[in-house]
Amino acid sequence: MKKILLTYIIATSFVCSQGDIYPTEANYGGGIGFSAMYMVLDSVPGESLLNNLGFKMDKFGTRPLVFYGGEGFAQMSGPWRLGGYAGIGKAQVSDVYSIYLYKDNDNDREFDPGEEIEKHKTNNLNVKARLNFLLGAATIEYVVPIYRDLEVMGGALMGLGSYTLRMDQQLEFPMWENIGESIYGTIKGDSVLVEVDPPGDIKDGALKDNRVYPLDIKTSMTEISGLFFNFQPYVAIKWQFLDRMGLRITAGYNKGTIKDGTWRLNGGSEIKDSPAAALRGITLRSVIYFGL
Repeated sequence: MKKILLTYIIATSFVCSQGDIYPTEANYGGGIGFSAMYMVLDSVPGESLLNNLGFKMDKFGTRPLVFYGGEGFAQMSGPWRLGGYAGIGKAQVSDVYSIYLYKDNDNDREFDPGEEIEKHKTNNLNVKARLNFLLGAATIEYVVPIYRDLEVMGGALMGLGSYTLRMDQQLEFPMWENIGESIYGTIKGDSVLVEVDPPGDIKDGALKDNRVYPLDIKTSMTEISGLFFNFQPYVAIKWQFLDRMGLRITAGYNKGTIKDGTWRLNGGSEIKDSPAAALRGITLRSVIYFGL
């Protein structure tokens, strides 16, 4: 009987020490830590371009898209808490294609069944696609204490985001001496010299119908990017399992839109006819933080 009573007293003391009702006076503190976020995008911006390169989205590794970064928070006044988040998510896929030649009998510039096919024996096409998704935002949340070491929060993450999709195509391995070489001709001063030999004939496909075309291209890189305002409402649970260390788990829904006509090509000119693209999806974020 004494052992049972002693065990009950120890267990009760332990529970009460860990689960006291949260004090009613204002609490001040904060924390910072490493964060991992998983986002299941409803759709991937630029998916139609990736389809043109022969990629299937299930190979791209975007379900879910994994973000790595950091976040912090600080108690401001009463139940209100402010913080910040920064993270990067990325995924890539690559493939190698055999090259076949065909004869366009009907001049429609498309392959039709029955047209002559011949495999090109010397080259293969190496294709790679990569996306980068950057997020930087502030957070604001309302805290509802449950016990001394357990809280439930409702809040929102708001800030700017950047989305970049890069597509590389190579016929052979790159060589240093060929990097930076003009694909249209020889650059002299402020001019590009396009050779025809003999005069009036086409050399390497450079001049056709009075227009200048690229010469022998072995590598091509295309990058499209867009900026957007990001908004992510969420609910979270915070558990302080040590005096200076705890765990936060957050579930929310991300909402961001790249406006039509605002995509940029290779970091330069805007693509005026580019479509709007939504970056939306369910998110799950966890962080091991150090602080109060």
